[in-house]
Amino acid sequence: MLKKKYVKTKDEYEVTFELPADAKEVTLVCDANGWEPVNMKKSKGVFAAKMRLPANGSYQYRYLVNNSEWVNDEAADKYVANEHGTTNSVVETYNAN
Repeated sequence: MLKKKYVKTKDEYEVTFELPADAKEVTLVCDANGWEPVNMKKSKGVFAAKMRLPANGSYQYRYLVNNSEWVNDEAADKYVANEHGTTNSVVETYNAN
């Protein structure tokens, strides 16, 4: 699940990435931060992480479950092919104004 909240004063979005998973750990990787892993926190079976992303952009991401399985987000705005022969999830932060 993706939750997007526009932060008008900074012209960016606070995006909450959520993945329900029966796992020990889940990491978020995103091109917005150079694909640097972000550890997600688990609460009631759902892993979550927040990132601030510039408005009017399109950002690719994936989840790494238990350091071995790549998973896409069912709630992604869209999907794009990657160089590994699979797809990446995409979150878009285009303003409706």
